[in-house]
Amino acid sequence: MKTNKFIVLKHLLIENKKFIGLKFNSDKVLNSLIKELDGIIWSPEFNLYCLPNSKINLDAIFNLFRGVAWINTNYFFERSNSKKLDEDFDVKWFRKRQKPTGYKCCPESYLEKLELKHYANNTVKTYVSCFERFINFYNSKDLDQIDENDINSDAIKKSEIIFLEGYLWDEGEPKKAFDKAITYSNKVAMSLSDLFCVERHKKHFLELAKNKLDIIFANEQEITSLIDANSFEEIVTFSKQIKKNVVITRGEKGAISILNNELIECEAQKNLNIKDLTGAGDLFAAGYLHGIINNLSIKECLIKGTELSSKIIQKIGARI
Repeated sequence: MKTNKFIVLKHLLIENKKFIGLKFNSDKVLNSLIKELDGIIWSPEFNLYCLPNSKINLDAIFNLFRGVAWINTNYFFERSNSKKLDEDFDVKWFRKRQKPTGYKCCPESYLEKLELKHYANNTVKTYVSCFERFINFYNSKDLDQIDENDINSDAIKKSEIIFLEGYLWDEGEPKKAFDKAITYSNKVAMSLSDLFCVERHKKHFLELAKNKLDIIFANEQEITSLIDANSFEEIVTFSKQIKKNVVITRGEKGAISILNNELIECEAQKNLNIKDLTGAGDLFAAGYLHGIINNLSIKECLIKGTELSSKIIQKIGARI
């Protein structure tokens, strides 16, 4: 089949229910056909058409668009290497554990999002632990009442670099918190975090990258989506134009940093026993920033990030 039309399938969670998201460029044929799917709705939150996640609906999508559009399932059927070990998602420990009086637990909806991401069980425990340490630190407040006023501006002023996560950005209170943190910072680094985050907040992430960030971490898919690039050369040109330190991980192709019109490369480590990719980006950023605050060269920062990310992907879970 030769066609220039394509539809990208996404996992979505809407009101704690699983949906299939369909992303495509506006097209008269696709816009007309998609309305023939039973149960199709428009999500203003994700700016996508979607329908309940079931095998029947998935089959209906393929049948309806066969010969009309290519269905891209790269993100829909993506699995971490841990799932290749046939590890079932198990959160029985979450419900059976003993909890102190007044202890706040993370919402069930958070666990469902982790399940959608196919995270290893050890990683889920790590994320839940971090989440609950955060919400119990602000024990006297409901989760949705934590805002920019809870940011310790003095701690930020004393920090050489603050590191922001794209996962945590959203309009409203999260944006206010980001803005306040950036205002008091000496240098700002941010990870785009996930392709889903980039596509949902593209306009805002692009504004941050151009005007407010000093160091930008992204993988190749994320930065490609951010600027709608058609080639890697376009990514390099964009990075040089904004005059920021743009750090891009490229999997087996290694990692690069583009700064002051200079492109610096670092090869990926070879012959790794890869078990789980979770945490690779976080550990890479940690190693790179460790190099920055210790005045290492950009090449040495890339090597340090590569070393740490190579270690984490050879074990199950997100902690070394």
